[in-house]
Amino acid sequence: MMRIRNLMMAFGLSLLAAAPVSAVENEPELAGALKVPTVHGATFDLSAQRGQWVVINYWATWCSPCLKEMPDLDAFDKAHENAMVVGLAYEDITVPEMQAFLKEHPVSYPIAIVDVYDPPAAFPAPRGLPMTWLVDPEGRIAKRFLGPITARDLEKAIAPATP
Repeated sequence: MMRIRNLMMAFGLSLLAAAPVSAVENEPELAGALKVPTVHGATFDLSAQRGQWVVINYWATWCSPCLKEMPDLDAFDKAHENAMVVGLAYEDITVPEMQAFLKEHPVSYPIAIVDVYDPPAAFPAPRGLPMTWLVDPEGRIAKRFLGPITARDLEKAIAPATP
């Protein structure tokens, strides 16, 4: 875990994580397949989520901006029946270590650990942390956010399309 953090810092990625939230250009393409095991033994399958908004959030336990946004992501997840959040932990950590961390920082949304050397092709390695993708109910990437986000940011992003 420390090796990944040192590499991120060496390449200036920690500076990106501290940058204010900014929406990256909209991308209308379909999101790729994402099927990952969660740390609590279930499987998150993006294709099974059609019909609702999905927030895919790359984060790490050592990333301060990531930890700061977790309560907002959790509140957003709980407040919206037509949306859900999934956290992709982008670090070298074991399942028991992550489960222990989540006891101290509980969230209601699923968390999966992503292999930093082989991230899912559908949502490639982030350029900085946190990195968030918003997938619309039809399975298209609606927005990407680099840097911390709030529930309000997500509500604004889905508001134009929500009846």
